[in-house]
Amino acid sequence: MSNPDAPDIENRSLEQALTNKIIDDYFDSSESWLRAILRMCFFSLGHLDELPVFVVECPNQAVAKRLSRKTYPFRGILYYLTDNFSAGSRSLFCYRDVKQGVWYCYDTSTNSWTAVKNLEAPTASADG
Repeated sequence: MSNPDAPDIENRSLEQALTNKIIDDYFDSSESWLRAILRMCFFSLGHLDELPVFVVECPNQAVAKRLSRKTYPFRGILYYLTDNFSAGSRSLFCYRDVKQGVWYCYDTSTNSWTAVKNLEAPTASADG
């Protein structure tokens, strides 16, 4: 994930294009509130613990918490994006606490919130 204080315009554009494509294709039959809230987020693919993970970067804590309670539509999205059936269904719903400079992520593999110090690195480690 990128640092929202110093965004790389090209990366943000690519993430937004990926987000819009996923919403249009994968969430077409979902409720309109879910599609609207997802358009405020950025989607990306990454790796944690050497396994693929689907990251939803939310604009704030309220959006992240709402999405963390609605994880079912996100199951299988790694397969959808990568055609890798063994990729699993791990997703992170994250928001950045600006005051602390820390990302907080809801991890669907543990069903818990974790503070993550560095989401920019492709093999970021969770501290918490």
